[in-house]
Amino acid sequence: MSFGVAMPIRVLLVDHQAMFRVALRTLIETWPRFSVVGEAGNPVDALEIAAREQPAIILLDLDLGSAGNGLDCIPDLLSTSGEGRIIILTGVRDPEAYHRAMHLGAMGLVLKEQTPEELRRAILKVNAGELWVDRQLATSIITRISRPSQTDPTEDIDLAKIASLTEREREAIDLVCEGLKNKEIADRLFISLTTVRHHLTSIFAKLQVASRFELIIFAYRHKLVNLLQVGTVGFGQNKTYGAPRDP
Repeated sequence: MSFGVAMPIRVLLVDHQAMFRVALRTLIETWPRFSVVGEAGNPVDALEIAAREQPAIILLDLDLGSAGNGLDCIPDLLSTSGEGRIIILTGVRDPEAYHRAMHLGAMGLVLKEQTPEELRRAILKVNAGELWVDRQLATSIITRISRPSQTDPTEDIDLAKIASLTEREREAIDLVCEGLKNKEIADRLFISLTTVRHHLTSIFAKLQVASRFELIIFAYRHKLVNLLQVGTVGFGQNKTYGAPRDP
């Protein structure tokens, strides 16, 4: 039995442009530890391959041409692929669609105009269980989707949620928005890692958010933090956040 040998990261490509898929496969297979286990141009083929190959990472375009919208197949891909994680790799510029993708369970977002190295790093981070959102994209998403309507009927409900937070939980939110991971939060607050997890689980439940990304949006929208804190400190240069499944 051998030890210390990392398993290859199995990748599924879902994009309606065949030439792009070929180029992407060629690129990814030059990277150590990466293996492309399939490619699909439509949701039906993507689900079939995901069920058969159980990829670790699914690179999904939001625009699948005549085959439909990539957003629509995110839940089924996550369900079919077991432990598979989705990274949106797209040329579509729509912050609201980005947020919708994250809300549905995607764990990364990379634009096609970005560099191959950024894509490689995104795959590595998401494979390790972290959320990957570029600073520029994250700031754009937050700015677009965090403006509440003047007649938002949920405002009073949200204020009640905020009022239920303890002072320690508010401190934890500040540090999440700075981009700190659980261990860093524990060190900053002089508490155990287990206590940090308990605080974050409580925060997620009280505010009814499903991920750190949604927590940051909620915090900015309700002025628990400001955009300068989030945009400059929190996201940094390609800053990443812990996965929704591990608050």
